[in-house]
Amino acid sequence: MPDYDDLTNRLRAVAEGERDAIALMATVACEVHHCDARFDWTGFYRVVGSEMLKIGPYQGGHGCLDIPFSRGVCGAAARTREAQLVPDVEAFPGHIACASSTRSELVLPVVNGTGDLLGVFDIDSDQPDAFTQADAEALGAILDEVFREVTA
Repeated sequence: MPDYDDLTNRLRAVAEGERDAIALMATVACEVHHCDARFDWTGFYRVVGSEMLKIGPYQGGHGCLDIPFSRGVCGAAARTREAQLVPDVEAFPGHIACASSTRSELVLPVVNGTGDLLGVFDIDSDQPDAFTQADAEALGAILDEVFREVTA
């Protein structure tokens, strides 16, 4: 498990004063991706229209370009605004296989300080059952802090 305190401090330092969502997404994706070997694909899907997500900054192989709120794990996180902790993607109804190597997934809603949904943060692993509730809570807290001042 990553040292989430260290990750929080690193992100706090590099993101201080930054309000551009894309710059912050790129920085978070990079830092998180490289902090743990379980993280095979790490990135954002941004809200770009009525119930539509579009790929944003990411690390890893290619991802799906567009995901409607009505489909997949990312869509479920956007639709419900709740973390999606999926130990086996094959067992998730409507899972979208952007990469055939993905076995488990953690997707977190990204919301600013005024409650606007900016997108979702998606972490895929080629290992089954790779993520824990502790991962979801720690990463959710980081996202809340980093994106608090970003406007939609």
